[in-house]
Amino acid sequence: MTRTVHELRNEIREAVDRHSRIESTAFTKEALAAIQAALGEHPGAGRLPPKSEMRDGIAAATAGLDDTEAYDRGFRKAELEVILSALESE
Repeated sequence: MTRTVHELRNEIREAVDRHSRIESTAFTKEALAAIQAALGEHPGAGRLPPKSEMRDGIAAATAGLDDTEAYDRGFRKAELEVILSALESE
């Protein structure tokens, strides 16, 4: 059976030592920063950059994602699957 977007997000959260969520919500800035760090792409010191910049950093660090696209929206299901696969291989 295929996983839902909510299940994929929670698996990614757990892969980077964040808590899963009961309700289906997009990633917080902190979760995006944790994903970036797990992929070896650190968001920087001090204040966290905008979510779109962090999603761009995740795309740049993840083989299989289009790093030329501006990710000013949340990740889609296929993109979440690629990110989860990258985290599992780390």
